[in-house]
Amino acid sequence: MIAFWRTPFYVLIGAVVILAIANGSRQNFGLFLVPLSADLGWGRTEFSFAIAVQNLVLGLGAPFIAAIADKWGLIRVMAITGVIYAAGVWLISVSTTPELMLLNAGLVVGLGAAGIGFSLPLALVGRVASETQRSLWLGITTAGASAGQFMFAPLSQGLISGYGWSQGMVIVSVIVAITIPLSLSLRAGSAETLVRQTPQSLSQALAEASGHRGYWLLVTGFFVCGFQVQFIATHLPGFITDAGGAPWLPAGALATIGLFNLAGTLGSGWLGGRFSKKYLLSLLYLMRAVLFLVFLQFPVTETSVLIFSAVLGVLWLSTVPLTSGIVAQVFGARYMATLFSIVLLGHQLGSFCGVWLGGLFYDRTGSYDATWWLAIVLGVAAALIHWPINDKPIEREVAQPT
Repeated sequence: MIAFWRTPFYVLIGAVVILAIANGSRQNFGLFLVPLSADLGWGRTEFSFAIAVQNLVLGLGAPFIAAIADKWGLIRVMAITGVIYAAGVWLISVSTTPELMLLNAGLVVGLGAAGIGFSLPLALVGRVASETQRSLWLGITTAGASAGQFMFAPLSQGLISGYGWSQGMVIVSVIVAITIPLSLSLRAGSAETLVRQTPQSLSQALAEASGHRGYWLLVTGFFVCGFQVQFIATHLPGFITDAGGAPWLPAGALATIGLFNLAGTLGSGWLGGRFSKKYLLSLLYLMRAVLFLVFLQFPVTETSVLIFSAVLGVLWLSTVPLTSGIVAQVFGARYMATLFSIVLLGHQLGSFCGVWLGGLFYDRTGSYDATWWLAIVLGVAAALIHWPINDKPIEREVAQPT
């Protein structure tokens, strides 16, 4: 009988916990924006720009880190980037100048998150899951990120209230460090599956994907996801505070998004195994645009914010199992880490724009209105972009067992 920790199911559970910690902590940095900026005497542009750069570094670094992982091993690189991410979060606590904040919150955290934050855990699950299970397992893994957002929202708010933003970051960094030994523990459960692959080389896989029109449509569409998600994750707390919301409401909104996205990501993973993923993506982006439009028509109250957050939660990261699922469906799982990381680059370029423009427009106009409307227009565009994607699997020679 195979020990549980040597099974693919253990890999799934481990990846879920890793994403819960890595993504949950990062998605709640927006709660630190107002107290951090007030304590250091900054506007909202300085920390917003550092977080924007973090998303940019994550996106630019992810393909290179994934390529290294595809060559040297996913487990090893996940552990190393876990160390970098935990160190970066701790360094935020001692960053008292815009330059230090840009270096630590932007560059160091961004490099760590490029590995441990999303693409590598997803790629690992994509490899160990069977074709019939893959869409659902990717949905379950993404749900871990949502669970983390739900758990870290009240935790981060409690740490800020009880210890201040700086000590709060130190405690978060200790929690993040759990991902290091956990990553290493997944080695046995993934060892056999990592070698059951096609004879295709990484350079051949990149050439194949670069010549596929649908691949670049995925990259473009994921830009919109990043813009919308990071704009809201970073600036929704400030938007609610400016509107006179109760002190608990910003964290409550982010927690609600994370809670409802548990159902959203599980549901999208399940639906992706039964219906066309590209059409589901078109529907998701269109629903986001409609939701933003409706939200702007009503006063900001506890009721309107929580309803908005609940509906958005269903749509929040539901794009991830569908997008990563299309990559694996079309190109196979062997180089999923690298190929999905390039798609993730589009997401993070969008994240950079969403976070930075949100802070820039606010400091110049005193309002987030322009960024909200831009998010609406981009949502409609993304719905149209995904519709013509060719998502049929590419047929190629499969390695014969020896």
